[in-house]
Amino acid sequence: MTATDSMQEYLAEAYRIAYYQSDNPYVSTSALADEMNVSAPAVTRMVQRLKSAGFLEHEPYRGIKLTAEGEREALANIRKHRLVERFLVDVMGFGWHEVHDDADELGLVVSNILVNKMDEMSGYPRRCPHGEPIPSADGEMPRVIDYPLSDVDVEKDYVISRVHTHDDEKLRYFSELHLEPGTHFRLIERAPFNGPLRLEVEGQTHFLGHELAGTLRVCSQVEYDLI
Repeated sequence: MTATDSMQEYLAEAYRIAYYQSDNPYVSTSALADEMNVSAPAVTRMVQRLKSAGFLEHEPYRGIKLTAEGEREALANIRKHRLVERFLVDVMGFGWHEVHDDADELGLVVSNILVNKMDEMSGYPRRCPHGEPIPSADGEMPRVIDYPLSDVDVEKDYVISRVHTHDDEKLRYFSELHLEPGTHFRLIERAPFNGPLRLEVEGQTHFLGHELAGTLRVCSQVEYDLI
């Protein structure tokens, strides 16, 4: 059975949640409802459809886990979405804060042939504008090694790996500070009790609150270049 557009959206979001958990393949239905911005009963109905179609397993008190077929459908959706985002930014000149919702809509209607052309015209990117890895055409997802900025050691140099938000105001703010995927910076200081962090970016000093810093994933240059 081929997943419908709505089924692919749920599968893709479940995959994204599990990907960030890294050590836990199970996703709670409440987390899925929050990310999809739908009611709990709506998620329950969709989970039953996806389970019947063989796209996921559901264990009470643990949550849902994608099957191999469910992962294939999820990765097809994610590949389209992230390549459309890349095309909109790199070729059409949109800002990275503008493209997430449009990529959701366009990803549902563009063909694989068109997506592959977008891939070519964008220079075969490895990451979307927000730093997320782009699955290959044969369904392989690169594994990214990175850490929340709020958790890493001070007095060290890092590279921005991913930005885990689609809030346009936050993305605009990060752009103003030049905190985008691929940017090098040094973490100078972290105030105690979840206080602000002090960063040096391109010779400029900036302060970030602890919560906002947690949306930035960082790594070494070697780790960044692995995908």
